[in-house]
Amino acid sequence: MKKKFFTLLIASLFVSSSVFVGQAFDKKINSAQMYPNATNHVKRYYAQQVAYKPSQIKTAYGINKLSATGKNQKIAVIVAYGSPTLNNDLKAFNSQFGLPAADLQTFYPQGKTTSTDEGWAQETSLDVEWSHALAPSATIDLIVAKSSSSQDLLGAVDYASKLGAQVVSMSWGTSEFAAEASLDVHFQHAGTVYVSASGDNGAGTSWPSVSPNVLAVGGTNLPLSSQGNLTGSESAWSGSGGGISKYEKLPAYQHNLGVSIYGKRAVPDVAFDADPNTGVLVNYNSSWYVFGGTSLSSPAWAAFIALIDEGRKTSLTNVQIPLYSVANSSSYNSNFRDITAGSSSNSYMYSAKKGYDLVTGLGTPLENNLFYYLSK
Repeated sequence: MKKKFFTLLIASLFVSSSVFVGQAFDKKINSAQMYPNATNHVKRYYAQQVAYKPSQIKTAYGINKLSATGKNQKIAVIVAYGSPTLNNDLKAFNSQFGLPAADLQTFYPQGKTTSTDEGWAQETSLDVEWSHALAPSATIDLIVAKSSSSQDLLGAVDYASKLGAQVVSMSWGTSEFAAEASLDVHFQHAGTVYVSASGDNGAGTSWPSVSPNVLAVGGTNLPLSSQGNLTGSESAWSGSGGGISKYEKLPAYQHNLGVSIYGKRAVPDVAFDADPNTGVLVNYNSSWYVFGGTSLSSPAWAAFIALIDEGRKTSLTNVQIPLYSVANSSSYNSNFRDITAGSSSNSYMYSAKKGYDLVTGLGTPLENNLFYYLSK
């Protein structure tokens, strides 16, 4: 696995034994590694740089209008190596934004490792802090793989499923490979939704986001006022990954969209703020940073799933089915912000347009409305 999807802007703000079971792994897949993807998107923070706080994001997507907070729900965040500073970082984040203490539990299903990786540590802070910010009453199970190999990361996914997580967030991926469909079984568990970042390098597909069992999340540019109101149109982020899968078959829930003439899976399914120029604040190693990328989009949607499940008698499993059902109904525009401007880099063919597109999928959630549709 080659890519871990997050974008980092340096910000000097001065605000105060393995349980893996499943398919046997091909040696080539097993040895593949995941590396930080931030180096292509780093920008130094200046006073005028946009840096959103939780209240702004909640207002932008209508979360502030919901009473649900993720009570009795479990979000699993899958990372490698973890972060030695996470607990202190999370306390500082909560203190800064007036959030309650997080119910955070950390698991090492393959045993702790002495290795550290700054990129993965930063990813850990981003995923945990923003899952908590948007679903503050949910339990967060941080599942730390002992390495960034695909075998260890998928072992961590299996462990999260066994723990009974209602939603699993995976802000990582790799280029597609011929045997990928044989591993999609790792994302099949009743009562669990699997969410994955679609990528930060523009047009192009990655696994596991192309798995038909996974909710693939792309990215947007989100211009907001200090109160969280839109100051312009939300548009496609040029780094948002997307396209037509090389190997995954077109799932039934996409049949009526006319998006794939090749009979293959199209991604992403949905989108969320990801542009580093409209990024969010994260505390890491006692300092403040601004993060963007679809690594933000994935835990944000995971938190939203947790809010929805709080209002349901049974937890969602295949959330793609009701989401695409909304898209094919008259209530589409009241549940989604249809992104019609902007395009992905690397391909002039991948531009946002009315309805589904290969940059932002169905669009971004109007959560105050979509919540009630999916809570039925």
